[in-house]
Amino acid sequence: MSAATPSTASSTSCTSPSPTPAADPPLQGEAAKRWAAALGDDHAPASDDPPGSRFAWCVTGSGHYLEESMALAARLPNVDLFLSGAADEVLPLYGMRLELLRERYRVFRDKSASSVPVGRLYAEAYHTVVIAPATSNTVAKCAFGLSDTLPTNMFAQAGKLGVPSLVFACDTEPVVITKAPRSHATEWLTLRPRGIELENVERLKRIDHCQVLSSPAELEAALDARLKALKLAWNTSSS
Repeated sequence: MSAATPSTASSTSCTSPSPTPAADPPLQGEAAKRWAAALGDDHAPASDDPPGSRFAWCVTGSGHYLEESMALAARLPNVDLFLSGAADEVLPLYGMRLELLRERYRVFRDKSASSVPVGRLYAEAYHTVVIAPATSNTVAKCAFGLSDTLPTNMFAQAGKLGVPSLVFACDTEPVVITKAPRSHATEWLTLRPRGIELENVERLKRIDHCQVLSSPAELEAALDARLKALKLAWNTSSS
């Protein structure tokens, strides 16, 4: 063989199939515990849910119409709860204990810096994301494209996936009468949202795939329209 002619005896044919990469081994030990904690309280595989079959209901740290919002969630079919860290603290103050919520819903909590439960959106099981009630902090973050909590990450990723979001904003009027936590000395509080809060609500209304509501009645009407569009119905009983 001529020295100018390279040998191909040891080369790999371009028609040979590439080796199939081995599947990643399952997490074990402490890594598995950390991953489970990040997922929240319910570890059911998202792939088990039929496409477009569930509501993702996000709760923030607001007590404003919290009881009314949760009553609406209880009337909907197939709802999962996604709680911010603030919601974790506030819900018991209004008599809603986490262990009782778990009897009705699958509950996902804000236990990871990367908001791991948001990954469930990519399995396409959720047809609607609801944030109710939404604090002025959550509204501001959503309006400016910030996402550093579980609800704001759900909102951002839902928008990128084209999943409609319904946001019940708390601070939408010059004067807001809101129910105080049960531990408070008075039952009702009078709040006067600042101009910046009202401006953020208007900014949020311009965000893609987002509908902003300002009262329980508006939220109920929007949910009713969503159910009709999906050919679904309210639960006949909230028990």
